[in-house]
Amino acid sequence: MSTCTDLSTSTHAAPARQAQQFLRPRANIVSNEQGYVLTLDLPGVKRSDLELSFENGELMIVGRRPAPANEATVLHRESRVGDYRRVFELDASIDATAISASLEDGVLTVTLPKAERAKPRKIEIVA
Repeated sequence: MSTCTDLSTSTHAAPARQAQQFLRPRANIVSNEQGYVLTLDLPGVKRSDLELSFENGELMIVGRRPAPANEATVLHRESRVGDYRRVFELDASIDATAISASLEDGVLTVTLPKAERAKPRKIEIVA
């Protein structure tokens, strides 16, 4: 069973956001005993320009990177400006009430802890 399914390119995303084009940040998901850790590269996005929401089993991440205020003429640009967006469908093994996030050096880290009922446990054998 998949724990995090990327819905960023699906057609059932929020209609109000579909008309706008979004940059799709790169993401990594790793698993450990406590749950999962999702990291996304969001260069140039400030904490105040970042929005995370969880609704109906979907984790939506939206970040805004405005164009730099520059009075000079840009001759060449390889960095992208605009809005980032990713949507992940989370399965029921995630404790949605305990999801946490931090942003450091342009990397967003989202901790997705497993619900207690989904964690492995040792079963004691009685008589």
